[in-house]
Amino acid sequence: MTKLALILAEGFEEVEALTPVDLLRRAGIECETLSLDSERLVVGSHGIPVLADKRWEDADFSAYDGVILPGGLKGTHRLYGDARLEALLQEYSAAGKLTAAICAAPTVLSKAGLLKGKRAVCYPELEEQLDGAILTREEAVLDGPVLTSRGMGTAIPFGLKIVEYFRGKESAKALAEKIVYKETEE
Repeated sequence: MTKLALILAEGFEEVEALTPVDLLRRAGIECETLSLDSERLVVGSHGIPVLADKRWEDADFSAYDGVILPGGLKGTHRLYGDARLEALLQEYSAAGKLTAAICAAPTVLSKAGLLKGKRAVCYPELEEQLDGAILTREEAVLDGPVLTSRGMGTAIPFGLKIVEYFRGKESAKALAEKIVYKETEE
């Protein structure tokens, strides 16, 4: 069974975190939320508290098939400075596991060296921080096992692209229809 980890750091963007978790769970993909800190309760960038499934130190990272990073400037800054996360991203990349980030968080993938030569997107004002990436304008772009997305407004396409990665295009399309998401292009 596919199992993913979504990392929550204080100041994360709530929609960018919870939308993918919701979509993945609807698709039958297990997605655990992990607090980067020692407490499970993590407050988002708009003051919404979220109780993470686990704390970082309680997670078995060998059990996950990928990791997801939501944006939010304060949360991304905390992710960006965490050496444990950078090592995990590099380990997952070397193993061919999914590394996904939205909004400001693709800068964390860039810092870990995962975007060189890869098609990628992020929040428009941060594009210059995607060192060596091939910038596109897609809502969510998958290049190998690296997925990036632009911001809160692209949280649904981001989540659906993860579903597509693990369950296929038809499953993602069926889920989009079920949640009455906009007509998808072929």
